[in-house]
Amino acid sequence: MNRGTRAVFVALAVFCVLGIAQAASEKPAASTNSTRKAAGTPGAPRPNILFIVLDDVGIDQMRIFGYGGLHPNSAPNTPNIDTIARNGVRFRNTWAMPECSPSRAMFFEGRYPLRTNIFGAILSIDVANSQLSPYEVTTPNLLKTVGYNSALFGKFHLGGPDNNPYGEGTPHAAGFDYYDGFLEGAPFPIDTSIGGQFSNPATFNTSCGFVPNSDSGGADTGACHFADNSCTVISRDQQHPTPGRSCLEQGGLFVPNQQCSYVPPEPLKFEMENAYYVWHRIINQPDGTIVDFPLTDPSVRHYVSNQTTQSAVDWINMENSQHQPWMATVAFGNIHTPYQQPPRNLLPHSEIEGSDLSCANLDNEHDLRILSNQMLESTDTQIGQILVQTGLAGYNSDGTLNYHPEQTNTMVVIIGDNGTYAVTVKLPFNPSLSKATVFQTGVWVPLIISGPVVVAPNREVTSMVNIADLFQLWGELVGIDVHQADPHTIDSMSMLPYLTNPQQGDIRQVNFTQTQANIHLNNQAPPPCLVAATSPATCVQLFPQKKLCESEGGVWYGPDGANPQPDCCAVQALLGKDNVQLLPDAAYATRNNDYKLIRLKMNECSHQPDATYNEFYTINERPISPVLDNPPDALCDDNPADNRPKCPNNLTPDQLNIYNSLTSSMNNILASQPPCPGDGNEDLLVNDEDLTDWQFFSMFNGGGSSWYDFNFDGHTDEQDEAVIQLHLGTNCQLQQRSQPQAKP
Repeated sequence: MNRGTRAVFVALAVFCVLGIAQAASEKPAASTNSTRKAAGTPGAPRPNILFIVLDDVGIDQMRIFGYGGLHPNSAPNTPNIDTIARNGVRFRNTWAMPECSPSRAMFFEGRYPLRTNIFGAILSIDVANSQLSPYEVTTPNLLKTVGYNSALFGKFHLGGPDNNPYGEGTPHAAGFDYYDGFLEGAPFPIDTSIGGQFSNPATFNTSCGFVPNSDSGGADTGACHFADNSCTVISRDQQHPTPGRSCLEQGGLFVPNQQCSYVPPEPLKFEMENAYYVWHRIINQPDGTIVDFPLTDPSVRHYVSNQTTQSAVDWINMENSQHQPWMATVAFGNIHTPYQQPPRNLLPHSEIEGSDLSCANLDNEHDLRILSNQMLESTDTQIGQILVQTGLAGYNSDGTLNYHPEQTNTMVVIIGDNGTYAVTVKLPFNPSLSKATVFQTGVWVPLIISGPVVVAPNREVTSMVNIADLFQLWGELVGIDVHQADPHTIDSMSMLPYLTNPQQGDIRQVNFTQTQANIHLNNQAPPPCLVAATSPATCVQLFPQKKLCESEGGVWYGPDGANPQPDCCAVQALLGKDNVQLLPDAAYATRNNDYKLIRLKMNECSHQPDATYNEFYTINERPISPVLDNPPDALCDDNPADNRPKCPNNLTPDQLNIYNSLTSSMNNILASQPPCPGDGNEDLLVNDEDLTDWQFFSMFNGGGSSWYDFNFDGHTDEQDEAVIQLHLGTNCQLQQRSQPQAKP
């Protein structure tokens, strides 16, 4: 079977699984105090869904939630997001996973990472076992049963193209009818050579991917060459205050202080990525056809978010013209590193021009904070453009957004996928405990929902919500009970009552988040990289290549570095424990309304078993000055290196009861997914279906990495079949029932 045949096979299998979904869609939703028919009730129109994902945007960035920094001007200006928030509901107690891929997987399948093996950001060395499985029942699959079309624009980062049998067709295999964006988890590093012209360090300060003007040691005139062999001279004037940047924004390569007749000694390299301005665009058509754009194509030589916005607008307008219900996910790349100036026309007039800022990630906190703010502000502009250009809103005479969601049939949902990255975290949040950690700064994200089903807008919900709950919300909005329609263990809980009932009490009593490494090819972790964005510096093994490490402001200790080391333990031994901290091998957290339990599995860099420590905190979501889980404030801490009471010593009787309850909840969740070797299709049975599916993947696209590659060697072969044969007839569902069940 070819890629398209396999996709049809998977789709048919999903439809068989979802045979009860149509019946479930007729069930009324929970009663509300609204006179409007709630979503999911018979006779109520099924709303369209516009789902907007902000990359690396924690709640610390958001003035509308009462944060954004201790200085009045430190927060980014987001008037369009603020208008949507004031016309909807602000969820101010939402937990994501600490990194993007597990959160994004949970948007569309509602299952904790421990069930899917998507524990962290998917890397090029991660096998298919840690990528979104075609056996998952995804939101696009569910919505298709009630007549929806689904599309995703921008960042995917759920699988492929590496070590995935579907390659660049992974969005189509996941059920999306249309995809237009980039598969990778982040923009590529900035091209400081400007198409190969300059060495590193460059003749000019090209840290942002363009030649600055003369005020910053660059050039005020030059030839802007394009991939189609055309050229134009750009000189400094009011319209082009920095000619090199203007050339970049137009898709060209700038040769400073030259005319178009000048021939560079070496041909300009138009095939080099340049962060947000030269990127890999992939389209998955509804029939499974893949369109792969070369880096010389004009559409990939402009700011990536412009294309994301335009593609989304075009698709939504097409669906509206056909009167087809739809869900559009718009996944912006901002504000992920590397930080780079967005086009000036996307920024507020009050913003500085910013071409003289440095994008280098070392010792440059001031500039990076400004760039990060501008990147989020540009995204805010584009969110307004999407609403206006699809007819969901208009502009007032002063340029503000005129938005009345009750007059539309579209739900708008905006969320951050994880906490903000270290250097751009806003105080009083903790830059040392940010993205990639289970501490509040790493997992506490903004969530805004507006639309026609919202009763009494411009209010806040303080109840706990997990990012998994969005999966259930999508079902509730269209009338599907996801727990009945999906045979897997689902960790979602209801959200719709918070929208329709302003008096709704807490639904989720305990929240959960986790992180650890994904399954790497041959179980080989990436080389060490020392990131100086925290103090002390943090050694991580997250970046497969030197260039990615350095683009994150890191010092590479891999095999091609100046001082190669085998792992982070060796780097710590070389530089000293006081100068190098390590990320935990795994980390988990549970919380109730007032307390939080963190469990860290630490690498002790010895031959002894890794140590596991608990930390216990009081926390709250107070605006401006929240109570955060900073280690000096722990009520108790098991780490013997810390001079604090050991858990559960020194706790009051009430605190001890809560500590024990949160510990039990965490243990139950972690025990609720039994290992099931030989089961590749996620039904917790090892049977003839696994043999059939193994045979398919052993031949499909060369028999490389798949969900039946049980030894993680990048091949689906006879060794993996032997695992199935060894465990044939095993019913892991019985093991699951015999273990304590998770309590969401």
